[in-house]
Amino acid sequence: MIRIFRSERGLLVQAEEIRDYTWICVTSPTELELNYLETRLKIFPEFLRYPLDEEERPRIEREEHQILIIIRVPIPSQAGLFVKYETIPIGIIVTETNIITICLVDHVIFEEFISYANKCKTFDLHKPVTFILNFFYRATSQYIKLLRQIEKIIEEYEELIFKALTNEEFLRMLTIEKTLTYFNTSLQGNDVVLTKLQSGRYLRLTEDELELLEDVQIENRQAIEMTRVFTTILANTMDAYASIINNNVNVIMKFLAGMAIIVSIPTIIYSMYGMNIPLPFQELDPMKGTPHAFYIVNLIILILCFLLFIIFRKKRFL
Repeated sequence: MIRIFRSERGLLVQAEEIRDYTWICVTSPTELELNYLETRLKIFPEFLRYPLDEEERPRIEREEHQILIIIRVPIPSQAGLFVKYETIPIGIIVTETNIITICLVDHVIFEEFISYANKCKTFDLHKPVTFILNFFYRATSQYIKLLRQIEKIIEEYEELIFKALTNEEFLRMLTIEKTLTYFNTSLQGNDVVLTKLQSGRYLRLTEDELELLEDVQIENRQAIEMTRVFTTILANTMDAYASIINNNVNVIMKFLAGMAIIVSIPTIIYSMYGMNIPLPFQELDPMKGTPHAFYIVNLIILILCFLLFIIFRKKRFL
């Protein structure tokens, strides 16, 4: 799908055809659309197809009067019962008169960017550097928003692990750990691209643009630091989780062992009644022949079990 935007009075307005100083937003493109853009705008075919590779890393390239910038942005991915986040590449191609963004999917960042631009009411597509830096800023904001959600999830899991006995919470945390790994790798790559932009070798930056670039770098490095901190917290939480699960299992095994000992008392006594030997209260004095032998034996068993239970409770075995 191809959408075209032009800047008008500081707003991004959808246009019907490609003209000079327009933004061409390309999402989920077909081969026919790629060939049209290649012919219409004289764009290098590699620049159009590099961002469509899911494994493409963040980088910046320049060929003649065209610049390709690839960044990675987060996107949700269903993993069984749990939702995790991965990252996908977005390409920004800057020509002498146009800006082209290209992505495998219709990512939410495009609508957010348009809303942000129209809220500011100062957008001008004659300034490609401002466009690029603001797009970077929205991408970094996506990371930070998701990292704050992950922080809340980790806090919830910290409360759950104290009574956890299954692998469900552990699998959820493994999913978060994967997400943080993807985030860290992508943010580091985006930071490298920002550093190259700061050098001025690819695009000339004004003082205002340099100041905006520094703000974007600060935001991006904040996201990197948040990712590192949450990764450390999650690793410690998972270690604690494993220890608590082992401890909970040990407590249960100790309880079951204590109960098995208590239950073994009536088992032993009742099994003796199945042997051909004289037993108390049935054939031996002083209560030989009493009709209450069964009840007396049961009372003694209950007393023994109760005493053993009290002893185990004092020893904290139960």
